[in-house]
Amino acid sequence: MLNDASGFASVIIAAGYTDMRRGIEGLATIIRYKYKLDPYQKNTLFLFCGKRSDRIKGLLWEGDGFLLLYKRLDVGAFRWPRSADEAMLITPEQYRMLMQGFEIVAKHPISEITPPSEIA
Repeated sequence: MLNDASGFASVIIAAGYTDMRRGIEGLATIIRYKYKLDPYQKNTLFLFCGKRSDRIKGLLWEGDGFLLLYKRLDVGAFRWPRSADEAMLITPEQYRMLMQGFEIVAKHPISEITPPSEIA
């Protein structure tokens, strides 16, 4: 279920570290008060990762109740963005990359360089 994001309206990840001992109420509280988002957004998947990068939790409001998802990889790890302490809306392509173990936030992003102005 977590490998395919086609059923979700949007996917939001909580960058940084999350205490993975939290359950539905604890994760919903993080969404509401730390990130100022509504955990009751229907078909919006919120993803969390702890210090161990081989496990993630997902929280999904289905309209009649919450669904708590937990995934533990046997081999490999998720390349979770750790530097920012904010919620990030990611694209379906970024979600697929994350589930395949690729990094979705570049450590050294490529930026456009503006040419120097002509010296007169």
